[in-house]
Amino acid sequence: MVKMLDLDRHAECPLWAALASSDVPWTGMDYACLNVLSIYCKVFDRKEIYDLIVRKTCQSCKCPREAHAIYQQQTTNVHERLGFKLVSPADSGVEARDLGFTWVPPGVRASSRINRYFEQLPEEVVPRLGSEGACSRERQISYQLPKQDLSLEHCKHLEVQHEASFEDFVTARNEIALDIAYIKDAPYDEHCAHCDNEIATGELVVAAPKFVESVMWHPKCFTCSTCNSLLVDLTYCVHDDKVYCERHYAEMLKPRCAGCDELIFSGEYTKAMDKDWHSGHFCCWQCDESLTGQRYVIRDDHPYCIKCYENVFANTCEECNKIIGIDSKDLSYKDKHWHEACFLCFKCHLSLVDKQFGAKADKIYCGNCYDAQFASRCDGCGEVFRAGTKKMEYKTRQWHENCFCCCVCKTAIGTKSFIPREQEIYCAGCYEEKFATRCIKCNKVITSGGVTYKNEPWHRECFTCTHCNITLAGQRFTSRDEKPYCAECFGELFAKRCTACVKPITGIGGTRFISFEDRHWHHDCFVCASCKASLVGRGFITDGPDILCPDCAKQKLM
Repeated sequence: MVKMLDLDRHAECPLWAALASSDVPWTGMDYACLNVLSIYCKVFDRKEIYDLIVRKTCQSCKCPREAHAIYQQQTTNVHERLGFKLVSPADSGVEARDLGFTWVPPGVRASSRINRYFEQLPEEVVPRLGSEGACSRERQISYQLPKQDLSLEHCKHLEVQHEASFEDFVTARNEIALDIAYIKDAPYDEHCAHCDNEIATGELVVAAPKFVESVMWHPKCFTCSTCNSLLVDLTYCVHDDKVYCERHYAEMLKPRCAGCDELIFSGEYTKAMDKDWHSGHFCCWQCDESLTGQRYVIRDDHPYCIKCYENVFANTCEECNKIIGIDSKDLSYKDKHWHEACFLCFKCHLSLVDKQFGAKADKIYCGNCYDAQFASRCDGCGEVFRAGTKKMEYKTRQWHENCFCCCVCKTAIGTKSFIPREQEIYCAGCYEEKFATRCIKCNKVITSGGVTYKNEPWHRECFTCTHCNITLAGQRFTSRDEKPYCAECFGELFAKRCTACVKPITGIGGTRFISFEDRHWHHDCFVCASCKASLVGRGFITDGPDILCPDCAKQKLM
């Protein structure tokens, strides 16, 4: 199995940049296994690279080992990894690479059936050569089938006295739980063991030898009951009639060290952060010093010793420029931090802990010093605004909260509405009382819809006929002795009356009428009493109460 180191992928990491600049010709070098690399690191004192191999995380950038592209050029064989008997391509079906994949279901010879199987899987997990699916398969093999669970030779932290227990665990697991599933055509209608949806006769399904024949899965449903990931290369473990990847099967029976990722067979181990650790493996994420029995701080789900936490994460005091340790109180304002003892007024050095303070030009001041140098003054009382005091502002003027009040009733306005007039501030009630327009009739404030008559304001409902009280707003009206009247009342009370129809002659709208002696007529009523011809603009003759045209008068005389 050939492995190589790719330095281009993480060139931004200081560790790998240093490795790339080494005199040793790393780029393109091939190694039989990672042990060769670890030996080199020990000989040439490259501890940071050695830690990468042992701890599975980069000491410089803290990312997983696989992120630094230590990868396998040759496709991983699960049978070999599990220690099962290797099956030749002639017995297993077809060669995966001939079909463009890194793995195909065992025992299947027809490429059409292989394609049918992969069509039922999400595209991102289909292991086509050179695809993300192929990389995903390699990652899942490493995760679901950790080597240290499968073989004693890969256990670096297993005590000699527990080797027999490990071997017993492996033997029992291999006999009763671990196996590789296969695909087949469903012999009859059934329901999927995972999703419980129907499986039709002839449909391609996954079958597991450690289950009865009637138990079948859709290909996409053959997943670990714990992590819900597709079981890589159909490799599974059975426990309580459920399928699991080997990792999570093992973790149901044994604790796993969060440091080295190996199973713990010792009865004595450390529990911290809701995880299990070998004694001595519960270490600082930064310096690897043991934290067992020591104080530590959790940051981003990783433990740190006090020294490393303070060096990496603690803030620096603005005053003394020293680290603010975890045993010190960290006082902050905006993006600045102080020790409790260093949180002082820049001017008089008075402690500002639990006191009001002001800030100016990146400096902090006690209330008195800030007021003396920078504070503005209230337009109401003339006193300064002390640090932390609430300020009310309107245009270019400013007041203390209690000084921002009505100039008449002295009631604090706060966030209520107000009306400015000249240099004074009025509440709505006082402004209306003092300046608002009032109705000439009821003497109440006119808020909307007023009427002006003879330069005097009226409510619309107050502007009525003097005689009948009907509202005159929007209606024709006239006046008598400075009083308004509707047209009907004015005519009935004050207008001349037509001699002919006896109706009042109001004159509203420019009505024309004729007067003769003490008698009056509407324009249309001034007609001959006999022939009814209009006499407007013509001569006429009176005949008692009547008027006659000359022709009718002559005829009457004859």
